[in-house]
Amino acid sequence: MEVKTSTKEKFTVISGLPDQLSATMTEELCRQLTSYLEAPLKNIVLNMEGVSDIDEVAAEKLVRMQQEFYERGASFVACCMPPTLETKLDDYDLLELMNVTPSESEAWDIVQMEEIERELLDDEPDA
Repeated sequence: MEVKTSTKEKFTVISGLPDQLSATMTEELCRQLTSYLEAPLKNIVLNMEGVSDIDEVAAEKLVRMQQEFYERGASFVACCMPPTLETKLDDYDLLELMNVTPSESEAWDIVQMEEIERELLDDEPDA
């Protein structure tokens, strides 16, 4: 699957996703995203504008991918989701597990806050 990438100061934006995300496509996308965990710039903003449908297995893969990013000290924020997609994810009981913002600029704010939070946690003395 070919997607567009745009590198910003603290994150990479992934966009250009297809209208319908299947489990197979999402698996390929997750393989591509995993490579960012080894890069100096680990944080991902997944722009889901234009994605109107996702199957449940694909949605579960995205949730697991987000969890993997957080476990490895990186941010993963989805943004620009059409209402139909939000409804679908909510029907699967997965929307509340995802870090979702209405716009890319709000996703940027989340990444910035999480970066600061990680820096503060790294600076805390051991108890």
